[in-house]
Amino acid sequence: MGFLKEFKEFAMRGSVIDLAVGVVIGGAFGKIVTSLVDDIIMPPIGFITGGVDFSSMKYVIKAADEAAGVAEVAITYGNFINVLIQFIIIAFCIFLVIKGINSLKREEPAEPEAAPAPTKEEALLAEIRDILKNK
Repeated sequence: MGFLKEFKEFAMRGSVIDLAVGVVIGGAFGKIVTSLVDDIIMPPIGFITGGVDFSSMKYVIKAADEAAGVAEVAITYGNFINVLIQFIIIAFCIFLVIKGINSLKREEPAEPEAAPAPTKEEALLAEIRDILKNK
C-alpha cells in the first residue's frame, strides 16, 4: 500500500498537474499550427512557386504495382518541408512566450546608493583644505 500512496502523492503534486495541462494545451496548439501551415501558409507559397503543393512532393524509389500488390516506396520530402515550417512557427511562438515571461520576471536594476554624507571630521578637513587653497 505504501507504493500506491506514494504514487498518489506524486500524481497529485501541483507540478505534475501543471505538466499535464501543458501537454494537452500543447497538443491543441500543435493542431492549430498544423492547420495554419497546411491551410494558410502553404497555399500562397505554392501559388508563388507556380502551383507546387509541397505536401505531395516526393522522390519515388520504387513505383507501386497494383497488379502485384506492391506499395509505392518514396521519400516524401515535401511533407518534411511542411513539418519544418510548422516547427519554425512553434519555436518562434514559444520564444515569444518565454521572452514575455522573462520580461515580467526581470527586476529593475537597483539604483546606486548615494554617497554617504561626510563625517564631521571629513567635513572639517575639507573646510581646512579649502581655506589653505584660498591663501
